[in-house]
Amino acid sequence: MQGMYKTALRTVRQSQGMTTEGMTTDPVTIRFDTKIAVLLREDLETWQRLNVTAFLVSGLGTELPELIGESYADADGTAYLPMFRQPVLVLEGTKETLAAAHRRAVARALLCSVFTSGLFATGNDRDNRAEVRALPGDQLDLVGIAVHGPRNAVDKSLKGARMHP
Repeated sequence: MQGMYKTALRTVRQSQGMTTEGMTTDPVTIRFDTKIAVLLREDLETWQRLNVTAFLVSGLGTELPELIGESYADADGTAYLPMFRQPVLVLEGTKETLAAAHRRAVARALLCSVFTSGLFATGNDRDNRAEVRALPGDQLDLVGIAVHGPRNAVDKSLKGARMHP
């Protein structure tokens, strides 16, 4: 889960003796102080993995607007929605790994979203919240969690998980 992310380019500025027409770029490695990670239960079907991942990360940008970058645009001027400023790691693990990761994330007070198996049977946000509220946290039948926080705390919370294939 450790590593550096090549996610930006450094522009050589006019102050270094180049005109804007002659700007060059060099790859720069950016290391983020925080991490966004999704942990999925290993026995999910492909469509479930995709659905759960999308739902789990959907709240991060509203809770932490600074995680969202600038809007995109193509060369034709077509505008696109902004995305996260940093990578999202997707991992998998057993039901037990997921439960332990959830306990550790909550104990570390990390921002966490949950997706339980019961949410596959609901069709709206109100029923989803009621499904989660029906059980104490240690009894949730988790199929996925998303976690955001300091890199080391996220890594320690997700101990035992492996990168999604």
